Amino acid sequence: MELSHLDRGRARMVDVGDKPVTARSAIAQGAVRMSSEAFRLVAEQAVAKGDVLAVCEIAGTMAAKRTAELIPLCHPLGLDQVDVEATLDESLPGVRIRAMAKTVGRTGVEMEALTAVTVACLTVYDMVKAADRAMVIEEIRVVEKTGGTKRT
Repeated sequence: MELSHLDRGRARMVDVGDKPVTARSAIAQGAVRMSSEAFRLVAEQAVAKGDVLAVCEIAGTMAAKRTAELIPLCHPLGLDQVDVEATLDESLPGVRIRAMAKTVGRTGVEMEALTAVTVACLTVYDMVKAADRAMVIEEIRVVEKTGGTKRT
């Protein structure tokens, strides 16, 4: 399999001009594992910096819209929808984050969904680090992708 972003060893932006315009979506998820005490503070909205879940959802949405500024070879996309959902998971204990991005275009939105999840996780870490510096960000991955054409 050839990497589409390499041209004889040089990094380059892929030409998507000949690709079909289709509806595209991607869902990514990740988690922040934390101590039971930190989890309690998040659940009780007792973190000094504010409502962790609400802030990380907004941060993730904002990040998705700036993906092309952060990832050098990503195409800037007009996103039709970004939805970031953060939920408490006592079994971790911690926060699970799921992000969905949609567009109609020539290239997919996996990077936007992944960026949303990653920045949302980083925001949880930033807001809760005073209570738990041993938190672990984990399991960030794409779980669903639609649109475009499949490569063989």
